[in-house]
Amino acid sequence: MSKQLDFKLPAFLFLGAPGSGKGTQGKILGSVPRFFHCACGDVFRSLDTRTALGQKFVHYSSRGELVPDELTIELWHAQILNWSETHIYKPDIDFLVLDGIPRNVRQAEFLAEHVEVHQVFHLSCPDREELARRMRKRALKENRLDDASDRVIQQRIATYEAETKPILEYYSAERVLDIDATQAPVKVLRDIVDHITKLPIYQASLKRPA
Repeated sequence: MSKQLDFKLPAFLFLGAPGSGKGTQGKILGSVPRFFHCACGDVFRSLDTRTALGQKFVHYSSRGELVPDELTIELWHAQILNWSETHIYKPDIDFLVLDGIPRNVRQAEFLAEHVEVHQVFHLSCPDREELARRMRKRALKENRLDDASDRVIQQRIATYEAETKPILEYYSAERVLDIDATQAPVKVLRDIVDHITKLPIYQASLKRPA
């Protein structure tokens, strides 16, 4: 049984529509010491389906059904504990960089039991045509031709607008920072890093031993 952590995990949340670049930014920041990138897809790919919890996931995924929100966060937390035990993730000194989780307000509520989100970076790209262009480009690059169709792209953007974007209202306004995602990726990264390094929680972390 994984050891439970007795404190809320410090985290930064990347939020944005599909194609806004949150996965790219999350991976880059996660490559920096003291930051740990945690994408929702990584959690599910790392699951041990032989465990009781893993079997619960299989129960839904094998039927093509959505995993319930509470179970999604339970699976996420179990994997975080596994990464902590194997020292891949060091919760006492690492900031979590959340990407793709939570996906809706209900998940954000469950997540709040385990995590303290210190900043939400909203990668804003109001130009939906630009988002569609990026998604088509990524789908072709990764040889996922079905994901390049206009119908799939519009459906994914609509799902984000209906289910995920309301998370911005869940967190207090002072915790949400809009970042212009239409900039070059390096400029987006600059804006994110500039802001993080000025946060009191980050400044305090520099005083702890590595």
